[in-house]
Amino acid sequence: MFTGIIQAKCQVHLITKQAGLWRFSMVFDQALREGLNHGASVAHNGVCLTVAGQDQSAVYFDVMQETLRVTNLSDVETGDTINVERAMRYGDEVGGHILSGHIQATAKLIGRVATEQNSTLRFECDVQWMKYILPKGFIAVEGASLTIGDTGANWFEIHLIPETRTLTTLDSKAIGSDYNIEIDSQTQAIVDTVERVLAAKAMGA
Repeated sequence: MFTGIIQAKCQVHLITKQAGLWRFSMVFDQALREGLNHGASVAHNGVCLTVAGQDQSAVYFDVMQETLRVTNLSDVETGDTINVERAMRYGDEVGGHILSGHIQATAKLIGRVATEQNSTLRFECDVQWMKYILPKGFIAVEGASLTIGDTGANWFEIHLIPETRTLTTLDSKAIGSDYNIEIDSQTQAIVDTVERVLAAKAMGA
């Protein structure tokens, strides 16, 4: 589990591509590697990956075909920088909201309004997910826990404060780029439950 508070922006040292499986070699500083064991979970742009090995130069993560299909990790290239968060530990402060690291979909950046201090990003999203994306609700974008701003039929906005702009890659991508999104699980559970109850009532009417 994760909190959506990005701990570092880390460089992809090397990507080794095999049929149906890519291996990411990541450059982590010593603080991020402290206590990092084989099999540990680490979020990369919000995607939960497992430590497959490490040496003095890099930490290694295997990315399977389904993950490449659903997320934007298939667009990542050697030398790129991505958002990283270690798995949360019991007793830690939860500054964001609880995340699983399981990405539902990607959303396309279609607009940016930036000032010297702040930035508003607008994303286009498949309409099937919009019922879970509610104004003032939670969403994770590239692994970062954010509050949703305005929404439309197939789009939503997020507002970035200076700290988020500095500590994440959210405001550094070009228009048209795909971003990983994870829907808030509590919102999804409530919406789905209400839909089932209403459907059952309609069938019994």
